Amino acid sequence: MVLVIALAAMLWGFGALIKVPHRARWTMIGLLYVFVLALQVALPDDHPVRLATGESPAFWLILGGFAALVLGYRAVLRRLRGRAQQEEAKAAPAQSGPFSDTELNRYARHIVLREVGGAGQKALKDARVLVVGAGGLGSPILQYLAGAGVGTIGVIDDDVVENTNLQRQIIHHDAQIGTPKVFSAQAAMEAQNPFVSVRPYHRRLSAGIVDDLLGDYDLVIDGTDNFDTRYLVNAAAVRAGIPLISGALTQWEGQVSVFDPANDAPCYACIFPQAQAPAAELAPSCAEAGVIGPLPGVVGSMMAVEAVKIIIGAGTVLRGEMVIYDALYGESRKISLKRRPDCTTCGSAVAAG
Repeated sequence: MVLVIALAAMLWGFGALIKVPHRARWTMIGLLYVFVLALQVALPDDHPVRLATGESPAFWLILGGFAALVLGYRAVLRRLRGRAQQEEAKAAPAQSGPFSDTELNRYARHIVLREVGGAGQKALKDARVLVVGAGGLGSPILQYLAGAGVGTIGVIDDDVVENTNLQRQIIHHDAQIGTPKVFSAQAAMEAQNPFVSVRPYHRRLSAGIVDDLLGDYDLVIDGTDNFDTRYLVNAAAVRAGIPLISGALTQWEGQVSVFDPANDAPCYACIFPQAQAPAAELAPSCAEAGVIGPLPGVVGSMMAVEAVKIIIGAGTVLRGEMVIYDALYGESRKISLKRRPDCTTCGSAVAAG
C-alpha cells in the first residue's frame, strides 16, 4: 500500500514539475488505481506484488467507492449551482426594477462611481456589443464586457482553441483545446456572469453577412490580426453608423483607437488606406513575429474600457486619437488622427454618393 501511495505521489510531483495540467495528473493516478486493482484481482493471494500493494482488493474498492462519491457530490453541487444561477438570471427581468438584488450587489463598485451610477449600469445592461475575434485581444475584451454587465455580447470567430493560444488567450483553458473559440468563450463568460446574453457565431466574417450582423449591434470591437477583416469591419461600421474600437499587437507593442466617422472622427481606412496596406510578409502575424503573453491583456483591457466609456457617455473617448503602448520600455504615447476627405470608405465623395 505504501508503495502505491509513493508511486501516486511521484506521478503528481513529476507532473507538477513539468507543468502537466491537473486533469492529466488525476488521470494518471486513476490509471495507476485501475492497474493496482487489476493486480489485486488477478494475482494469487500470496503473490509478492499483491502483498506489496495492499494484500486485498477490498481496501482499493472501498477507496474507489469513496472517491466516486466525492466526485459525484461535487458534480451535483456544480449542476445545482449552475441551475440556480440560470434560474436567477431568468427571473431577473420579472423584478420591479431593472436589476435584481444579486445584480445590484455584483455591480456595486460601478454604481458608486459618479460617472457610472445606476443610469450608466442600466445603459451597459441595454447595450449590444459585437466582438470580432476571440483570440488574444478578444479574450480580455469579452471577459471584461461580461464582468461589466454588458447585456448582449456577440462574438464571431471561425477558429478552434489550440495549445499555442493558451500563452496569451486567457479566456480559454487546456480542457477546451479543439473546441471552437466562440463556444469556449461563451462558457467562460456565462460562468462569470449569468446575467448577460452571449451570442456565439462560429463562422468566418464575410462580406455576405457583415452588414446584417453589425445591424444588430450598437458598437463593434475588432480584435483580429489580419488587414482584410479590419477593412471589412471598418467599412461595415461606417455604413451602419456605429463606432469601431480597433486594436493591434506586435511583439511588445500595441495600439488602440476608436474610429467613428458619424461623430467626425476618422475611420480605419483614413489612417491605414487599403490601397497602401502592407504585403503579408511585411506585416507578420503574432504566430510569425511572436507576442509577449500579457500584452493582449493590457491592450484588450484598454479596448474594453473605451467600450464602457462609449456606452455610458463618460470621459474622453479615443476618437481621433491613438494610444501606442510599448511594453518593453514601459512607455505609452498618444497621437492625433484626422479624417481624410478623399477616404474611399468615409470621405465626402462616398457620403455624397
